Amino acid sequence: MSEPTPGSGPSEPGDSSASSPQVGPSETHPTESHTGPEAGTGEPPLRRRSDRHKDHKHPWLRRGGIAVAAALAVILVLSVVAYVKLTGNINRIDITEALGKRPQKQATTDVNTKLGPMNIMVMGSDTRAGSGNDKYGSSGSISGARSDTNLVVHLSADRKSAVVVSIPRDSMTKAPRSCSDKEWSPDTGVVRQWNANFTLGQEACVIKTFEGLTGIYIDHFVVIDFRGFQSMVDALGGVTVCTPVPIDDKEAKLVLPAGKTKVNGKQALGYVRVRKTVGDGSDISRINRQQAFLSSVVQEATSSSLLLRPDKLFRFLDAATHSMTTDSDFGIGNMRDVAQSVARIGMDQIRFVTVPIEAYPADKNRVQWAPAADALWEAIREDKPLPGQKPPPGTKTPTPTPTTSEPLTVAPNLIRVRVTNDSGAAGLARQAAGALEVQGFRIQGYVNGTGVPGKGTVVRYGKGMKEAARTVAAAFPGAKIRQDDQLGSTIEVSVGQGSKDVVEVPNRIGNKPIPSPTVTAPPVPTSTVTIKARTANQDICS
Repeated sequence: MSEPTPGSGPSEPGDSSASSPQVGPSETHPTESHTGPEAGTGEPPLRRRSDRHKDHKHPWLRRGGIAVAAALAVILVLSVVAYVKLTGNINRIDITEALGKRPQKQATTDVNTKLGPMNIMVMGSDTRAGSGNDKYGSSGSISGARSDTNLVVHLSADRKSAVVVSIPRDSMTKAPRSCSDKEWSPDTGVVRQWNANFTLGQEACVIKTFEGLTGIYIDHFVVIDFRGFQSMVDALGGVTVCTPVPIDDKEAKLVLPAGKTKVNGKQALGYVRVRKTVGDGSDISRINRQQAFLSSVVQEATSSSLLLRPDKLFRFLDAATHSMTTDSDFGIGNMRDVAQSVARIGMDQIRFVTVPIEAYPADKNRVQWAPAADALWEAIREDKPLPGQKPPPGTKTPTPTPTTSEPLTVAPNLIRVRVTNDSGAAGLARQAAGALEVQGFRIQGYVNGTGVPGKGTVVRYGKGMKEAARTVAAAFPGAKIRQDDQLGSTIEVSVGQGSKDVVEVPNRIGNKPIPSPTVTAPPVPTSTVTIKARTANQDICS
């Protein structure tokens, strides 16, 4: 199919050949009195070109200036109208209260962009409600809406890379027993199929479940239904897909030949939803096809200069926002910023991955997250490259902010501390507690952890205890500080693998030396996990 020919661009501002009329010898000027060598000769005095133009601007130029001003006014008005229209398209809801307890952001702000990483939960709703949505699939056996597609989009703080994580809808995971539970944790949850969370509690339940399982803070969310998906593809002018075998699926209402085909919105919807007649019929097979489709969307948007063509961009955003629900803080301005950030990222640094999974023992038709998923979530939490992937060229490792960058305001003798050994090295908690006690800290106990070994030192504190936590953290080089509203006035310290020996705090009490350490925390084991990823510039037929 032939591609549309791009329109010609405007002339360059400095092109004077098209806008400045030349003054020829036939031009005449009024005479004026003049004293000097040429007086009395009968010839008009010589004058500078700039003087002549000051007195005699060509009407064409005046009309041109008026036209430019009018064009700018029209552009301004159209921009305002477009902004108002697009903003009015979006359905915004505030789910802050429904989310309850949320994880702390762990990654730091990039020194150059002055931005932190951004995580966006994208949900494709399979609701049949709403104009046009009842045309897709069979609605007879479906009650309510489910999140047919779940994507977590992670933009790095330096805006040099992006990761799009697909969560299989058939995943069996821990989830809140009740979606209204604001204090849930995986320890108190029940096992539930992933896409049922949307049915039971919509966006809030999906995000609450995800944050509780991964510790990743979701900054924004977007929900798009069938009609919105189809309209966006049509606004792009279609998207090229590739299938190794012909597709003839009556349920998906899709017929395609083998090889590459440029599909419209209706065909694209069938392509990303078809399941039973293509591949092994699994949800994972469909996810692989969806990721190839998303790669093609990125390639299409780039090749068509979507972000550089206001007409195309408006059509695309108008189509997208008509069937979109977002959080109350995710407006057109935010979307524009995200789009521009993605446009600057090389396609080889946009990666599509699937949560590592394994068979779910209780049901062969379901899956569960594999242990390797922990490495994926850790990379996103800490804004690091995916396991097995190299960072983009020019990426600098951020320098951790020193724990004692600001003066400590709470003395050790006013702080109660309990230490937990999460390193696996016997005696480490007792040794750390002793090193704190000689500096004046009030030790409330030290215990061995019962869970999976932790990494580094983590200092947790309750409401109103941040300054006390900073004093404690100053004793542990590289410690991370996290708020935990479940705690009271006692500061909790977890010493894990890779924890450093206790050092003196600047405002310690007394001068008794810290005992020489006899126990060393084991190093953090090197990860052998590799997360398989597909880049946006990869051949869609691969």
